Amino acid sequence: MASVADTQAVAVHRPRGPIAAFTQRLFREKPLGAACAIVFLAFLICGIFADLLAPYGMNQISPLNRLKPPSLQFPFGTDNLGRDVFSRCLYGAQLSVIIGFCAAGLATVISVVLGILTGYLGGKFDMITQRFVDAWMSFPDLIILIVVVSVLGPGMPQIIGTLGLLLGIAGSRIIRSAVVSVRENMYVHAAQSTGASTFRILWRHILPNVMPPVIVLFTTRLGVVILVESGLSFLGLGVPPPAPTWGGMLSGAGRTFMYQGPWLALAPGLCLTVVVYATNMFGDALRDLLDPRMRGSR
Repeated sequence: MASVADTQAVAVHRPRGPIAAFTQRLFREKPLGAACAIVFLAFLICGIFADLLAPYGMNQISPLNRLKPPSLQFPFGTDNLGRDVFSRCLYGAQLSVIIGFCAAGLATVISVVLGILTGYLGGKFDMITQRFVDAWMSFPDLIILIVVVSVLGPGMPQIIGTLGLLLGIAGSRIIRSAVVSVRENMYVHAAQSTGASTFRILWRHILPNVMPPVIVLFTTRLGVVILVESGLSFLGLGVPPPAPTWGGMLSGAGRTFMYQGPWLALAPGLCLTVVVYATNMFGDALRDLLDPRMRGSR
């Protein structure tokens, strides 16, 4: 009877699935990555539910409360027009979530499609494609973004499309290197010998085995997109006003009234720093846990 009870106790404490097991491993082996994952999740919640969490409207003006320092009523203070900086930071997180996930998702899809095709097919197609990727990566990303936005005008679709294309083509080399190592495995040769179609091999055998680098690529690209979008908004080439973006808040009232109200620059700058740092550290933790090549270094 004691052995049955011990077995039941072990079954109770055993993780119920792969997600629970991976979460337990993340908190045990990568505590910094787990803390950054919590910050990353909080950022997502703030961005998705900004309309419910924000105590004031993003452009709600109150002239009587101009340049108020942080207080219980205004946690991050107010700007030169009396707008609540905390509410504007929440709405800025909402824009960062939309742009970040759309652009990073588009970049990941482009990287996966291009990397899988070139890595599996090989030959002249791989050689020509990789030379094109080399030429593409030689151009500075920020210069291309400025040119595209200057020609097409500032806006969310232009930023998402351009960033997705820039980061997607550059990131295809990472997926290609993973595919080249996977295609030499025995199960791929067995599928080829049984007459499986190319699409079936790519979908059933190649793609599932390169998902760890795909996940890591998405998380790292997310931080890059948020940082680049903030840089464009700081230069006045991002999402146009009155939409609040962290880069626009730094460039506008944050820079103009820096001495009268230093919280105008500290609040969006701190949000941007924390989110990008948490995203990058979470991506590094995922890489260490999911990439088999990193297991021997721990």
